[in-house]
Amino acid sequence: MTKKQIAAAAVEALKNEYPDAICSLRYTDPLQCLVATRLSAQCTDARVNLVTPALFERYTCAADFAAGTPEEVAEYIKSCGLYKTKSKDIVAMARMLCDRYGGEVPDSLDALISLPGIGRKTANLVMGDIFGMEGAVVVDTHCIRITRRLGLHDETDQKKIELILRGLLPPKESNDFCHRIVLHGRAVCTARRAMCERCCMADFCRKKA
Repeated sequence: MTKKQIAAAAVEALKNEYPDAICSLRYTDPLQCLVATRLSAQCTDARVNLVTPALFERYTCAADFAAGTPEEVAEYIKSCGLYKTKSKDIVAMARMLCDRYGGEVPDSLDALISLPGIGRKTANLVMGDIFGMEGAVVVDTHCIRITRRLGLHDETDQKKIELILRGLLPPKESNDFCHRIVLHGRAVCTARRAMCERCCMADFCRKKA
């Protein structure tokens, strides 16, 4: 099988295994998505979901965050890890949103990655989930590990992997594929062990071969 054929087979296998392709972070608007995804760096989505209700009740818009201080925001997110850096980024990001974009989250990948603390992973998640951009590819640790095991690439650099996967995945499927691969990475193809005997992609995975 070619890499493109493997990618197409993986899309279908994961679609059958995990029909509900949703982000496990909880949010109700683009700003909340941006903040929650920033908080999820080196932290579980479950932990982020525990702290964001109080955070989003206190800070309801970009102007609220912009008017706050990193120290104030940090009080709400201490259990997320790296909270001092994250709180600084969130406040700085909110101030830039207010200064440049009228307090709204921009719908451009380049604009998003220009915001403090926002990398390509977060920007792609926002573009795919919030703005419905076809071809959005969220490259997290699960995506890196599993697509490498499948034989789709030999890279470790996130941007390179993103661009490779954009060339292999059907654009309409890429965003949901990334959500499903996270679910698969947690349940079956874990970092500790690839449970190939339970894997819906075992028939064509290069790791098993």
